[in-house]
Amino acid sequence: MELTPVAGLPEIRPGDDIADLVADRAGDTLAEGDVLTVASTIVSKAEGRTADLDDYPVSGRAQELADRIGDLTGEEKDPRFAQAVLEESTELLIDAPFLLTETRFGHICVNAGIDRSNVPDHDLLLLPKRPTESAERIRSGLADRGYENVAVVVTDTCGRPFRHGQRGVAIGWDGLPASRDWRGERDRDGRELGVTVQSVVDELAAAANLVTGEGAGGTPAVVVSDWTFGDLDGSDELFRSVEDDLIRQALRGWEWRADE
Repeated sequence: MELTPVAGLPEIRPGDDIADLVADRAGDTLAEGDVLTVASTIVSKAEGRTADLDDYPVSGRAQELADRIGDLTGEEKDPRFAQAVLEESTELLIDAPFLLTETRFGHICVNAGIDRSNVPDHDLLLLPKRPTESAERIRSGLADRGYENVAVVVTDTCGRPFRHGQRGVAIGWDGLPASRDWRGERDRDGRELGVTVQSVVDELAAAANLVTGEGAGGTPAVVVSDWTFGDLDGSDELFRSVEDDLIRQALRGWEWRADE
């Protein structure tokens, strides 16, 4: 497998065509069967998903959350930011000492994935409203420019329970299944695999994140070449439902206390 950053992308503005910008710069790097990973930051910018704190009149709930987090952490929390998080979420899973939420498209992350860095002329960058539809549009645009059968994965970075640091994850995809199912296959000793379902879109996002970089020198698009899904069953199930998510069920009955 080979990963190649798409160099030379400009600062993305609302209305920019990501497929067009990538096609102009990818050249012979992008070919049939490849996967293009695209950072959600540029997708959001192209879709005009920027906002200012003053766009969010503060509700009583947002003020309560900001005050409590401020008291617990000793750092002032802007209630307008808390309001933005609430409006981008369908469920608040943890309300202290930080906000862990479910976004409107099913992704669980801190602060509804709202970014406050690399947002020229605005305070906030929101995640795309429907990242899989975003991936579909980019993929269709690439096909219109002669890049047939190129899958697209929209990526973001977030932390994980029980581990330090962030890693790339997929929040939208098109042109390949989200996971491949190894159940029924055999290991080296001939034992049948019973539970292994591999989240390939997350693994591609994490691999791409190694070469995109972070901060001012980051490159938001990467071409993944010489990789194939293989002859296995696939599924587009990525986000767990509440019914089979034991962690979410446990969080619904848990409350953080400073003395714990």
